[in-house]
Amino acid sequence: MGTTLISFVVVLGILILVHEFGHFLVARLAGVGVERFSIGFGPVLWRIRGKETEYCLSAIPMGGYVKMVGDDENPLEGGKTGAADPAKAFNNKPLWIRFLVVFAGPGMNFVLAAVIFAVLALVVGRPVIAPVLGRVTESGPAARAGLRAGDRIAALNGKPLDDWEDLLAAVQDGRGQPLALTVRGEGGERQVSVTPALTRQCDLLGDPHDVWDLGARVYLAPTIGDVLGGHPAAKAGLRSGDRVVAVEGKPVSSWEEMAQAIHARPGQATRFDIRRGSETVAVTVTPNAAKQMSAECKETTVGLIGIGQATGGGVIRPNPLAAAWHGIRRTTETTVVILRALHKLVVGKFDRSTIGGPIQIAVAAGEQARQGMLYLAGFTAVISVNLFVLNLLPVPMLDGGHLLFFGFEAVLGRPLSVRKREVAQQVGFVLLMLLMVYAVYNDLARLGLPFFR
Repeated sequence: MGTTLISFVVVLGILILVHEFGHFLVARLAGVGVERFSIGFGPVLWRIRGKETEYCLSAIPMGGYVKMVGDDENPLEGGKTGAADPAKAFNNKPLWIRFLVVFAGPGMNFVLAAVIFAVLALVVGRPVIAPVLGRVTESGPAARAGLRAGDRIAALNGKPLDDWEDLLAAVQDGRGQPLALTVRGEGGERQVSVTPALTRQCDLLGDPHDVWDLGARVYLAPTIGDVLGGHPAAKAGLRSGDRVVAVEGKPVSSWEEMAQAIHARPGQATRFDIRRGSETVAVTVTPNAAKQMSAECKETTVGLIGIGQATGGGVIRPNPLAAAWHGIRRTTETTVVILRALHKLVVGKFDRSTIGGPIQIAVAAGEQARQGMLYLAGFTAVISVNLFVLNLLPVPMLDGGHLLFFGFEAVLGRPLSVRKREVAQQVGFVLLMLLMVYAVYNDLARLGLPFFR
């Protein structure tokens, strides 16, 4: 409980501080006066007064605010103030400056995520997966070219190949062009030409996409890497480094075989024979039942136990420039996924019971912290991207609502009336509070409390 609470406070505090600092920094650079910089809303618990700005810690920790001179419309920021210097008033600044000041908050959440992803790439690196074939689809491109399970792809189009991910990228980039492969397997080294086929597959969000496919999967040993705290594997005592040799008495030789066996037994006590060091031990695990989208775009119920695969192939650490690009690309990809998921939630394609609030974030933060600081840092980056997206939604009270008002002002040639903006802010406040109540209700239901089931 202590780890969960501390992790939640640290993650939320960093995200709020960075977000509000974005508003604060750009406002100061633009000559806008800042009356108060607050972490949290409501009654002030602690304050220190600077030359121009009061820095506060407030009672409700679900956000924060930067109160600028001449901006008195937000009901959570203390209401109207006295006379203000017109030269420092936010509302007297040109439209483009006001836009930048407001956008800077979510923008800093994007920057924070990109920085975290870049640093993790430098510190941890990208796991290398050896380009060794596991399952080869019967009658697929790889099978027709004579490739077999256990073959290692040593070179691609004449260039040495050490990572399966590089092969997958080349398959997609080639858009169906034949690939010249140097293959090592039984009988020695041979040259093979494979022409990928266009197939339709579903992604994790259930959307179908046309992708180029070799008709072969990579071989991954059934060795456990990550064990997620609070999940069935951790509760049963499975450890990182354990190698699964059999599930329910049936031998497994690859991660894919093991995963298929687990997926087939949701809610059923399952015996795992584990190689741990020099001994073999039996462990019983009951997989959780979870909804998952198949490659054929069909929702199925599968068993999951909360483990990740140990690649064991080393890592590639990029140079700082490549790491920075990786951080930006990873943040952009995460943003797109969140936007797609949000759209599915709004149109009813996702179960709205998946909406989570502060309790869910706290529980997840605690789980990541128990895995280690690197996991918690990655989690912080993902939540920061979420805040970037959510704060830009065109809802009054959020930064996106302010930007929407600026859009109206740009079109009309004048700001909306103060009364209209005040009403919109009040409506936005009510909507956000209702959403918060609903999210907390879902959080409590997930905890299994009888009243909330």
